[in-house]
Amino acid sequence: MKGVIVKDKFKNRNLVIYIPPSYVKYKAKIPVVYVQDKESLFDYNKYNILEKLELMFKNKALKEFLLVGIESKKRIDEYTPWYSKSLVEKGEDFGGKGKEYLSFIVEELKIYIDGKYNTKKDKENTGIIGASLGGLISLYAAYIYPNIFGKIGAISPSLWYEGFIDFMIEQDLQVLNNKIYMDVGSEEGLTKKNIQKFMVKRVQEGCRILLSKGFVQGNLKLTLDNGAVHSKEAFVRRFPYALQWLFSIDTVYDL
Repeated sequence: MKGVIVKDKFKNRNLVIYIPPSYVKYKAKIPVVYVQDKESLFDYNKYNILEKLELMFKNKALKEFLLVGIESKKRIDEYTPWYSKSLVEKGEDFGGKGKEYLSFIVEELKIYIDGKYNTKKDKENTGIIGASLGGLISLYAAYIYPNIFGKIGAISPSLWYEGFIDFMIEQDLQVLNNKIYMDVGSEEGLTKKNIQKFMVKRVQEGCRILLSKGFVQGNLKLTLDNGAVHSKEAFVRRFPYALQWLFSIDTVYDL
């Protein structure tokens, strides 16, 4: 790996920041991608994702960017848009503190990152991405802060979440110059007995709703990963593909 990993802390929240090779050398202005679950999607100790990204940088298949992995204090609260009951008996309810969490990113963390690094601050160069509930809150950000996040990555987003499909139907969404990537594994939800069994159908429905709001092929992507289940390994494998589509230069990175 030619880039640099920096461990930081802001407002009592741990951050893992990946700084790409060209920024290490030249400090030129750079896009930023905010990543849910800290470094889970680009774990440099377990996976070779950063090496894959750097190869894509080198081959001019992908713009270089800063990755800001954000620690979640309690993901079932921070990654959910509103309160909802647990899906399992005696389980913990979803806290629905997503607005507060996104407000923290936009009004505090982004200001800190933009002040510390030479970043491109406009929405076309600001992304947010996550998997599962992290994908749900990333997609929610497209509605709450459309002028802040122009690149949205929702890897296996939990669109089964109570009321979210209705929310998508009811809410207007800014389309101009915004891009949304979504994906789902074809085997997700097959073993579930609750609403999660509709995982694939809900993600596909979410895509149809976005199309009805004005998104087109150039700014909306849905990938069905044949044979994949809902797992960290699948999320990590698709992470570079999601970023390549959102921040592509010209060539296509195959899943």
